[in-house]
Amino acid sequence: MNIFESIHLLQDFLNNADNQKKTIGFVPTMGALHQGHISLIECSKRSTELTVASIFVNSTQFNNPSDLQNYPRTLDSDLQKLDQAGCDCVFVPTDMEMYPNAASRENIFDFGRLATVMEGAFRPGHFDGVGIIVSKLLEIVKPNKAFFGQKDFQQLTIIRYMTEKYLTHLPSEIIGCDIIRENDGLAMSSRNVRLSSEHRKNAPLIYQILSEIAQRKNNYSVKEIKQWVSDEINKNPYLEVEYFDIVENKSLNSIKQWNEENIKVACIAVFAGDVRLIDNFQL
Repeated sequence: MNIFESIHLLQDFLNNADNQKKTIGFVPTMGALHQGHISLIECSKRSTELTVASIFVNSTQFNNPSDLQNYPRTLDSDLQKLDQAGCDCVFVPTDMEMYPNAASRENIFDFGRLATVMEGAFRPGHFDGVGIIVSKLLEIVKPNKAFFGQKDFQQLTIIRYMTEKYLTHLPSEIIGCDIIRENDGLAMSSRNVRLSSEHRKNAPLIYQILSEIAQRKNNYSVKEIKQWVSDEINKNPYLEVEYFDIVENKSLNSIKQWNEENIKVACIAVFAGDVRLIDNFQL
């Protein structure tokens, strides 16, 4: 497995005559890898000929400094997992490599309402940071396909919007891959390692409640379901709902009636102690 810290050396590798003939798959990560990330590598390997991953803890998408400071960093273990998964190439840039000056940190995208609801409402500036780093990485790698997990559903929606509106000169198709869950239903996340034993024991309730919506929606209104979800999770002393909404999958507009003709996604953020967990469920 090839490992590069500089943009120049990575691009030299990708521009090699042999590699130029290959379709490129790209999996951007912030490290602290788990089976969810590895499933993205596996998706890439099944549909492209050369798989590139990146590991970069992107400071511009953290609106909470303590969250950035506490984000787990496990580079040696991450590289071992990627090697075992058959990843061909890993890009591990420094902050200076990605952001050499103040101008390189400036946001040039307008995501409109997509970036102000749900995650955007509680993490102001978060999606500006996501847009900056993902666009930079796509410009560097120029993959044919880039793979993102559907656990970060709003992020996936915004990245698709960004590539369709602003990055049309790139060959990159954005692929959303299924959420990978623990045996008890908890969505895999790098933050799960920070859960206390009691919070970890109770966190699967989030998915349990989300998965019950499909049966209950035949007997209750959207408003009633929203209240029920929040009430059921907040009854648990180890969990606290930050937001819950049921939205249309592209516009992220809140659903008012079940008979609306669109794809509906239930999206939630829950605090388990000081660890913030997000999940979603397509209805």
